[in-house]
Amino acid sequence: MTDIATRAQTPGRGRSRAPWRRPATLLTSIGAAAALVGVGGAAAAARVTGHGSCNWAKATSVSACGGMSALIRAAKAEGSLNVITLPPTWANYGTLMHDFQQRYHIAITDEIPDGSSQDELNAIVDDKGTSKAPDVVDVGPSFALEGAAKGLFAPYKVAEWSQIPTAEKATNGDWYFDYGGYISIGYDAKAFTNPPTSFKSLTNPEFKGAIALDGNPTQAGAAFAGVFAAALAKGGSFNNIKPGVAYFRTLKRDGNFITAQSDAATIGTGQVKVGIDWDYLNAAYAQQLKGRVDWKVIIPTDAHYAAYYCQAVTSDAPHPAAARLWEEFLYSRTGQNGFLEGFARPVLLSTMVNTHVVNQAAYRKLPPVSGTPSFPTPAQLKRAQNALIQGWSSVG
Repeated sequence: MTDIATRAQTPGRGRSRAPWRRPATLLTSIGAAAALVGVGGAAAAARVTGHGSCNWAKATSVSACGGMSALIRAAKAEGSLNVITLPPTWANYGTLMHDFQQRYHIAITDEIPDGSSQDELNAIVDDKGTSKAPDVVDVGPSFALEGAAKGLFAPYKVAEWSQIPTAEKATNGDWYFDYGGYISIGYDAKAFTNPPTSFKSLTNPEFKGAIALDGNPTQAGAAFAGVFAAALAKGGSFNNIKPGVAYFRTLKRDGNFITAQSDAATIGTGQVKVGIDWDYLNAAYAQQLKGRVDWKVIIPTDAHYAAYYCQAVTSDAPHPAAARLWEEFLYSRTGQNGFLEGFARPVLLSTMVNTHVVNQAAYRKLPPVSGTPSFPTPAQLKRAQNALIQGWSSVG
């Protein structure tokens, strides 16, 4: 069992997000427990005393405005936090949002949980200056780079900043990796005599009408990653995703690949018997469907593809103190173990293991991974996206 030693760049959120969507099934937003405060009120609440005249909207670290106690006071005064596209069943976000609300008595509004990374960036622009603008975002690395280039994020370095590897964060604090996982194969153990072990094994006639991706790979990050992983398994490279497209074209021709979306609903009804998806989602389905479907999860032996997502505070956050407190919470021991309890691999996992603060029970539940994964560069990723958009229509 290994952590992801080197992080991937990925086009966006996994699942069926548009263009890189989150799950559309079994998701609900967390309602606000109180009305949102206005932008002016939030900005005023963000100013604290006892450390000079400090505006949390400009704070680049918790120490810059008097420390955690001052941050908590300012965030509680704001009373609200706007997040966006955080489905409760994704990487344990439901529990994380609940625990944050209970701990700090700050109401969370989760806009369009079935949204996309692009939706998040659009909302920062479209809702700028209003009380409903996103305070924070959780986006794929390519969208983090885009948002930073457009000046949509406020630099902020969490207290655990030094523990995040240099390659996994923006130098100035615009964004930073939070959690991730590996592309995996989930399957109904009772449906097959010879369970799948690799992409190659999925070409067997036994899997006819059984295999699904997590959405359309031209729109969904997890599905895109599934095609990229297949390309690696079929002799392609990060410079050549076309073997992955050809692989799924063959699967579709032979009747093994279906266009249904792999999720808890389609797995539960038996429509999907093999799902290619992030390991933390397949593992969550196994737990969710326990007693109904004997869902097993493996990392394919012929391809390791991993990716992380990014956190960022927005540049015009209506609740700047709550935004920064949310980030401190996510990168605390509680927050990082919270991701782990959702079967995702938190960015600080190695540090937590080495310092003996990791939730061992949750850690042991991660699907085992052997070998050393490799990852595409942003330029390779962009070329792969373009090639996939041009070639996927041939899959049908």
